[in-house]
Amino acid sequence: MARPPPLQELPPGYTPPARAASPQIPAGSLKSPLWLRAYFQGLLFSLGCGIQRHCGKVLFLGLLAFGALALGLRVAIVETDLEQLWVEVGSRVSQELHYTKEKLGEEAAYTSQMLIQTPRQEGENVLTPEALGLHLQAALTASKVSWDLNKICYKSGIPLIENGMIERMIEKLFPCVILTPLDCFWEGAKLQGGSAYLPGRPDIQWTNLDPEQLLEELGPFASLEGFRELLDKAQVGQAYVGRPCLHPDDLHCPPSAPNHHSKQAPNVAQELSGGCHGFSHKFMHWQEELLLGGMARDPQGQLLRAEALQSTFLLMSPRQLYEHFRGDYQTHDIGWSEEQAGTVLQAWQRRFVQVSVQMGEGGARGCSLLLPLRSTLSLQLAQEALPQNSSQQIHAFSSTTLDDILHAFSEVSAARVVGGYLLMLAYACVTMLRWDCAQSQGAVGLAGVLLVALAVASGLGLCALLGIAFNAATTQVLPFLALGIGVDDIFLLAHAFTEAPPGTPLQERTGECLQRTGTSVALTSISHMVAFFMAALVPIPALRAFSLQAAIVVGCNFAAVMLVFPAVLSLDLHRRHCQRLDVLCCFSSPCSARVIQILPQELGDGTVPVGIAHLTATVQAFAHCEAGSQHVVTILPPRARLVPPPSDPLGSELFSPGGSTRDLLGQEEGTRQKATCSSLPCARWNLAHFARSQFAPLLLQSHSKAIVLVLFGALLGLSLYGATLVQDGLALTDVVPRGTKEHAFLSAQLRYFSLYEVALVTQGGFDYAHSQRALFDLHQRFSSLKAVLPTPATQAPRTWLHYYRNWLLGIQAAFDQDWASGRISRHSCRNGSEDGALAYKLLIQTGDTQEPLDFSQLTTRKLVDKEGLIAPELFYVGLTMWVSSDPLGLAASQANFYPPPPEWLHDKYDTTGENLRIPAAQPLEFAQFPFLLRGLQKTADFVEAIEGARAACAEAGRAGVRAYPSGSPFLFWEQYLGLRRYFLLAICILLVCTFLVCALLLLNPWTAGLIVLVLAMMTVELFGIMGFLGIKLSAIPVVILVASVGIGVEFTVHVALGFLTTQGSRNLRAAHALERTFAPVTDGAVSTLLGLLMLAGSNFDFIIRYFFVVLTVLTLLGLLHGLVLLPVLLSILGPPPEVVQMYKESPEVLSPQAPREGGLRWGLPPTLPQSFARVTTSMTVALHPPPLPGAYIHPASDEPTWSPVATPAANGSSNLSSRGPCPATG
Repeated sequence: MARPPPLQELPPGYTPPARAASPQIPAGSLKSPLWLRAYFQGLLFSLGCGIQRHCGKVLFLGLLAFGALALGLRVAIVETDLEQLWVEVGSRVSQELHYTKEKLGEEAAYTSQMLIQTPRQEGENVLTPEALGLHLQAALTASKVSWDLNKICYKSGIPLIENGMIERMIEKLFPCVILTPLDCFWEGAKLQGGSAYLPGRPDIQWTNLDPEQLLEELGPFASLEGFRELLDKAQVGQAYVGRPCLHPDDLHCPPSAPNHHSKQAPNVAQELSGGCHGFSHKFMHWQEELLLGGMARDPQGQLLRAEALQSTFLLMSPRQLYEHFRGDYQTHDIGWSEEQAGTVLQAWQRRFVQVSVQMGEGGARGCSLLLPLRSTLSLQLAQEALPQNSSQQIHAFSSTTLDDILHAFSEVSAARVVGGYLLMLAYACVTMLRWDCAQSQGAVGLAGVLLVALAVASGLGLCALLGIAFNAATTQVLPFLALGIGVDDIFLLAHAFTEAPPGTPLQERTGECLQRTGTSVALTSISHMVAFFMAALVPIPALRAFSLQAAIVVGCNFAAVMLVFPAVLSLDLHRRHCQRLDVLCCFSSPCSARVIQILPQELGDGTVPVGIAHLTATVQAFAHCEAGSQHVVTILPPRARLVPPPSDPLGSELFSPGGSTRDLLGQEEGTRQKATCSSLPCARWNLAHFARSQFAPLLLQSHSKAIVLVLFGALLGLSLYGATLVQDGLALTDVVPRGTKEHAFLSAQLRYFSLYEVALVTQGGFDYAHSQRALFDLHQRFSSLKAVLPTPATQAPRTWLHYYRNWLLGIQAAFDQDWASGRISRHSCRNGSEDGALAYKLLIQTGDTQEPLDFSQLTTRKLVDKEGLIAPELFYVGLTMWVSSDPLGLAASQANFYPPPPEWLHDKYDTTGENLRIPAAQPLEFAQFPFLLRGLQKTADFVEAIEGARAACAEAGRAGVRAYPSGSPFLFWEQYLGLRRYFLLAICILLVCTFLVCALLLLNPWTAGLIVLVLAMMTVELFGIMGFLGIKLSAIPVVILVASVGIGVEFTVHVALGFLTTQGSRNLRAAHALERTFAPVTDGAVSTLLGLLMLAGSNFDFIIRYFFVVLTVLTLLGLLHGLVLLPVLLSILGPPPEVVQMYKESPEVLSPQAPREGGLRWGLPPTLPQSFARVTTSMTVALHPPPLPGAYIHPASDEPTWSPVATPAANGSSNLSSRGPCPATG
């Protein structure tokens, strides 16, 4: 509601005029919306006035509160654990992962370190002795770091030996688990460290160790029968010395090598055909797919060539390394702990791979951009070890490298954050500076951007205090996205504040600003928050955290803009009233112009000439600066004239070219009009002028509307086609910066070695002993999946149940042989073999605690029946015996039993009752079958494999076996099974919520429906453009797509509000809405793009493609839909106006009469001093024609309007002066 201006802002003698006609409220159902909106605006007016009265206190308390919340950043936690970031909350995968960790612990059994060799020339064969020699050289150089590989590598299946000398020797010599193509040759022994010493012999190493010969030499000095049988079962043979040498002319090539004497280089392809073996042929078989990539075969299936070699080093887990060296003399003085063990492993891995960072021009020199320099890097040494002209290249990677990538990805780039905010500060300051210090708002722009920065920091601090973990999306994207969104509202309020309606008292300027713009700010901010809260429906923890953080940050921005920024505006108003310079507010501006409000007078008796819709009164004002008082004196001479209106393409009443406010809820409650200063055309041009005189007339022509509808229809059709091109997925290569060593490794691995280790986990809750057939069927069903790498036909399946059964069959056969030969009798097994004695002890077990032994069962039962099933009553007793007696088989099976079976030491010569009583293992609650998945290149391949695995587990569940698949494909790709469903659900819910919010605040469902229609089109078009750009659908684009609905409200709701709250035909209202919103919507888009611009400087292509590109496309789509499509739709399908002007017919209106004397005249001034400056001001009076028949009307408003009335002076002249003393502030 307009109020009379203070007396010091009006010329002397101004008095309120008679009541005039005002906009009419339509009758009927639209009264309630207008009343509710007016009530809400009244609350905002009161809020603004209160803030202005206490602006200093509000500013201080606001900054204090936001600063206190920003301190919460000190407790922020950055989450980089992939499982915590990407495993769907509350899903079956999350429950299965929790079950696995509950049974096995938090850490994996081992960590892996990989080395891949590829040729520099595409398609070159690497199956040559030279290429394998380079592979060996690189592996040796890379592994020679501070800690010996033999001390930290993973060793599985170390047997328990009673002989102390042999046990110490085995501990020093037991080989590391290294999956390498070099194991097909004697050179594979060079990777195995460790040595043992025996008197009279050179140091025993794997390069010269012949286990068979060593046992023969030690046989006379120790009883090694059990150990010999263990080696025979594992098929160790001569180990490495019985394998061919890559370079037979090597001086250390053992005489036992097949090509030692012939000196002929081996046929590498033939040797590698079928894979390689570790030191144990039975339990350590490395399949071809683990070692070779890009293989080619002849028609008979014989291996001919390959394009890549891979070696994998397995290292202990931190807990294993800590336990291994706890109490050791090497660590007793360094405070050895599990954390230090982890640090040692990470340092070793970092020294193995190249992780150095070269800060420069985008890594033009080919160096990694990822990680800080930790140490001298041995992969770099490995590469330097290769000849300069080598035709091969080496790539390395480890689990630590992946962790470091995630840490680097989550680090905040201080330079980009500071650069982005400085850029926004410069933009805000430059765009809001004016030559006239009374209109300049450069300091307001600077303060607004800094306030938004503080609000963003406080929002993130609040998130930290609430325990919401930060991640890469939070640190890399959110600061810039929130900046662009928040500054938009700052511009809105600042521009609206400078364009207060004439006659607004100084003490009500802030209230009037919030009254006109507060609803708009509330609507857009609430829409943003609702959009981000809806995006939190995506159950991926990283994206859920990002969405919640974005919603909270937007809420803090909203509070800062609505509560604190008005206080800044109020202080700036005081600065302007005191004639202080902008930015440098401590200095006065003597000649800065006070705000002069020139109000139009009524036309004499209120008559209007027929046919004149616009009356322009030109008044010449003479301004003079008094040096003594530093005030501006303005004198208006009595001269006025009627000027025909300029041609208006729309014939409209648009008269406010200075609009930069996007709030359209403020209504003109009187017939007074704004004054516009006559100036040069180029000086008058701005975006609002462009929208009025050029853009709107062109857009709202009939043929232009048709073209717009056709073009946007075509865009929608293309987008629907592009939507079919969108593929699911997010590969690690999309995240790692291109051109780095890490990206090169991941690309090579994806191309040549797309293998994934998975496990089929069986839980507790069923009887394993009586469910063996179901377990075998489950394994068979899982093995038959297309993606599962089949086991070679010459080998048994690599599962604990098969190994266990085969071991029982082996000892049963030994027992039968010993029984038949008489070496084992009913009462003794001392003369039998080790395996026969084991079977003897197992066969007599009854499982009864009262009578645990029954010797009569020796010949009446078998350990494994004819169907291949283990005797149920012996299942858990035999499991204890197998685990203790066959460590290599147990290690190869990767069973990971829980609870672990008890340890039991076998001695065939001890036949006492205690030794014969074998403790039974507890019922199993966790066991697993290992598998390898291959050929998984696309997300569709992963989804197919996951669905097949889940179907196999579901089938087993119907047979009573509780099982689930485990592994990285199920952790990170299972989300794609329901991702699109979650996406559609979130979009639909958000569109409904947006409709409800818009309908509630606009109180017009018709308009809300059109807004939602445009938002839905924007989302579909953005999705389709993603398909054309090759951007895959993952949880991150889903969040952006969902958030696009809320961001799109920023571009559409203001135009819709302007259309809804103006008068006239649909075309006229659309044109008026464009004039009022074109500039601020464009400013909002520019500010958002400036906020996003810093994302383009990220080192991560992922940030550029998935955030900068997508959000930039979204902004451009919002600009086009908000300023082009929506006005056209409103001009065709828009709702009726809420306010209609009504005029009463009178003779004065129908009969044109000249204005009475003095109607637009002021008293003649005396002769003007020469020091006065001449200023010409034009006032345009827009008149509405009478309403069309059937228009809604309501009684005229009783509120008085304020207008100058001629008051001639006695001497026929009147000097109108304006002085501006600085008001006191309380």
